[in-house]
Amino acid sequence: MGASGGGTDDELTMLRARVAALEATSGQGAPKREHHRLRSFFSALLVFIGCVLVPLGLVAAWTADLLGDTDRYVQTVTPLASDPDVQAAVANRVTGAVMEHIDLPALLEGVAPDERPLAEKALGKLGGSLESAVSSFVHDRAQDVVASPAFQTIWTDANRAIHTSLDRALTGDQEGAVKIQTDTVTIDLAPVIERVKERLVDSGLTIAGKIPEIHTDFTVLRSDDIGKAKTGFALLQTMGVWLPVIAVLLVAGGVLLAVRRRRALVAAALGFAFAAVVLGVALTVFRTVYLNALPSSVSPAAAGSVYDTLIRFLRTSVRVCAVLGVLVALAAWLSGPSRPAVLARGLWHSGIAATRSTADRAGMRLGPVGGFVRRFHTWIVWILVGAAALAFVLWSHPTGWVVFGLALALLFALAVTDFLAGEDEGEAGDDAGKPAPADTAPDDRT
Repeated sequence: MGASGGGTDDELTMLRARVAALEATSGQGAPKREHHRLRSFFSALLVFIGCVLVPLGLVAAWTADLLGDTDRYVQTVTPLASDPDVQAAVANRVTGAVMEHIDLPALLEGVAPDERPLAEKALGKLGGSLESAVSSFVHDRAQDVVASPAFQTIWTDANRAIHTSLDRALTGDQEGAVKIQTDTVTIDLAPVIERVKERLVDSGLTIAGKIPEIHTDFTVLRSDDIGKAKTGFALLQTMGVWLPVIAVLLVAGGVLLAVRRRRALVAAALGFAFAAVVLGVALTVFRTVYLNALPSSVSPAAAGSVYDTLIRFLRTSVRVCAVLGVLVALAAWLSGPSRPAVLARGLWHSGIAATRSTADRAGMRLGPVGGFVRRFHTWIVWILVGAAALAFVLWSHPTGWVVFGLALALLFALAVTDFLAGEDEGEAGDDAGKPAPADTAPDDRT
């Protein structure tokens, strides 16, 4: 009985100590919950602002890259020279310019008598009125010119001059060979028209040689807007560099501030991907609105080709951000303590262990390599992750496939690392069934 009474006293003492500890804890519970609410609020706010800035950052980076780099701009628009819709639009524009400067009666009267049969034969094959015959004939020759390799050179040189003019207009630099004439920045199609005239003469329409030099200007920018454009361009150049960085830093700050960081990382990564997808949808919707608002004189097909070509790198950036966000969210979720994540890790380790066991039975021995990898396993994993991240950052204009390829390469490298670490199947199974570490478990409590 004495022993029993002593045991009861000890139990009562332990219970009183636990009650006292619980009361002390409950007294601090309200301030702690309030602190967690504030952290969660500001964490969500930072993530939200960062995700909102993602589309703006992508547009700013794309615009600064396209307008601030002449070679980049020329590289972007060069494929348009071989686009059928653009070629048709240029051929129509050149044909209209040539026909506006042709005085058919005057030109025919000036043809020497011995050349008239040749001219009449060339026009007579086309049938119809004289004007429509000449117009059709000129259009065919213009189509031949824009489909030739020479047109790509003309197109590239003209667009390089356009970009140089725009750059100097927006930065205020008026030095150099390209100047801002009168109140507009223009492109001159005279080289194309000259080649069309040569083709007309070579085709038997020798009267085309009497057509005077024609300069057809296309207005790119009016000087009335240059003052506003200078301010916007300077701001855009700064935003193009820093706005994407600010967006990423805000999202990262929100994740670090969160109480449950893993869940915050999954939500932030998915929000990042969603914001990029929203921009992609907006680009598609704006394309329809833009084409519907064009005047009837503009070819919708050519305008659509130009639009698609100019924003194709922006669409690539959208895909990169979407794929990257989904992959980060998936990686964060797979590292968590949820039952599906634990099962997935268990399958991974079991597969690696089975492969290693087969290699051992086949006589494979790693020697000191296995011990080294096992000893520095955590460091090696983080070095691989950092290398993949660095490759993505340093990759010049990565695509969605580049991100996917880097993820697969990282996954393969991690598999090799686990294989070299030499965990057997029992260790892998035990590790897969373990709960999350103490420093990360609170992040995932419900």
